[in-house]
Amino acid sequence: MSQANRRMILNLFLQNGGSHKGAWRHSSTKLDELHDIKYFQRLAKKAEEARIDSLFIADGLSIEAKAVQHGPILGFEPLTLLSSIASVTEKIGLIATVSTSFNEPYNVARILASLDHISSGRAGWNIVTTGVERTAFNFGLKELPAHAERYERAKEFIEVALKLWDSWDADALIQDKASGIYADARKVHDIQHEGTYFSVRGALNIMRSPQARPLLIQAGASEAGRSLAAHYAELIFTVQQSFEDAQLFYKDIKKRTAEAGRSPDAIKVLPGLHVLVCATEAEALEKASELQQLGSMERAVMSLSNLLGIDFSVYALDDPFPELPDLSQVNAYQSFYQMVKKIVEKETTITIRELLEKHWVGNGQLRIAGTPNQVADLMEDWFVNGAADGFSVMPQLASGGTEAFLELVVPELQRRGLFPDTYSGQTLRENLGFDPL
Repeated sequence: MSQANRRMILNLFLQNGGSHKGAWRHSSTKLDELHDIKYFQRLAKKAEEARIDSLFIADGLSIEAKAVQHGPILGFEPLTLLSSIASVTEKIGLIATVSTSFNEPYNVARILASLDHISSGRAGWNIVTTGVERTAFNFGLKELPAHAERYERAKEFIEVALKLWDSWDADALIQDKASGIYADARKVHDIQHEGTYFSVRGALNIMRSPQARPLLIQAGASEAGRSLAAHYAELIFTVQQSFEDAQLFYKDIKKRTAEAGRSPDAIKVLPGLHVLVCATEAEALEKASELQQLGSMERAVMSLSNLLGIDFSVYALDDPFPELPDLSQVNAYQSFYQMVKKIVEKETTITIRELLEKHWVGNGQLRIAGTPNQVADLMEDWFVNGAADGFSVMPQLASGGTEAFLELVVPELQRRGLFPDTYSGQTLRENLGFDPL
């Protein structure tokens, strides 16, 4: 997509409880919907009517038992859920988180290719390396593999998946009744991969999918994460709270992508945006205040602890924020570590409570509560001035939050000429303006 034709990309992050940790307790939330497939299907259809580019379902592979008392946790397995959503939509992209640390490439390549077929070319893979230690205990490990090792495994995992998706040539499927040849065996190839982490003969047991392969998405701002994204990703989900930090990240990832031999325009940067939009500013601020009172501080501490790999529950909430270890000692999510470190270095007297109340609505992403114009102004500023190619939109309210963004903000973005009102193709790659493979 040339700069002349550049337009904002909007990805909708679907969560069963809203992105604010207290949203499930809000008076507007309909609790009977939160674990109902029809709820997700209804929101997906509304998002498609608004011409949203893609839906995103996050995932985790473990749970802290005491967390369940504080609100909805990750529910349906994303690929299963998105397959159901595919059956009631036609154009909107379908992105799922799948970990490279606790899966096998063959299974993942097959399942994602299946979703791409089921959806007629709308699948996307959010590639994560999983930095939560308790997850390792669910997969027969005594400890979480080191950060560097997880990324080395991820790199090889992606390479194997790419080989598997290419194991069927585009014209391998013949389906000739007269000759009795269903597929040309000369055009289906064993990949014969032998590597450090995987040994895979191949070929994939499903034909080449409509996009040839799913769209590749990465989330992470560590050195290893940025390098992985620069080499493989087409979208990158990011976590920045300030315009200045977002500009620096945007410039860095575009530079790294060019150094990896790809066009800087081959990767699109989408910061997370926690949004609460109302017709008036007063109403938006009132709801934001209500949510602040409803959020569980204990759950926020758990979230902070899991993402940084540090047990913050041993500290008093109103004591000064404890000194963080050196980055080299962090084996969890380094992107969140870097964000928190920057906050505590700037606000030297901040307490754990203050950090969580001021900066941790979801998991520390940018947030705004305001009118459609105020939300659109922020988004336009970041988009036009080199801080974002679009946003991963995270409605704070479980019930009504998504609809408010779709009905109030999207039309304003379209009025400003920042976002299209029709889909330009069938596949996710086509609709985002990427060249076909």
